[in-house]
Amino acid sequence: MGYDLHITRALDWTQNVGREISAAEWLALVASDRELVADPSMSPLAVCYGAKAWFDWFEGNVFTSDPDRATVEKMFEIASRLNGIVQGDDFEIYETPLQWPRSDAQRPPA
Repeated sequence: MGYDLHITRALDWTQNVGREISAAEWLALVASDRELVADPSMSPLAVCYGAKAWFDWFEGNVFTSDPDRATVEKMFEIASRLNGIVQGDDFEIYETPLQWPRSDAQRPPA
């Protein structure tokens, strides 16, 4: 089981009613970003980013699991475009990609 990072507009990603990122907003962003490629085999609103990374939309938030530094940097770009924040599973808010404590070197081999 991985550790997820979320792009949300709420201070608590689990309590985002009234602060949701709409599916239409997500799809518009995906359509405007050549680095994101739709992957409906994963889920209807999932996208691939690079060779191994992915993002998905669920219940008004965008998320990924166990991202590497490049993916976290992309999350911040996406969050900015969606007027959101980057938040961990345990509700911690990240203000920069450098705050993400996990790096490629710390990840176990796949």
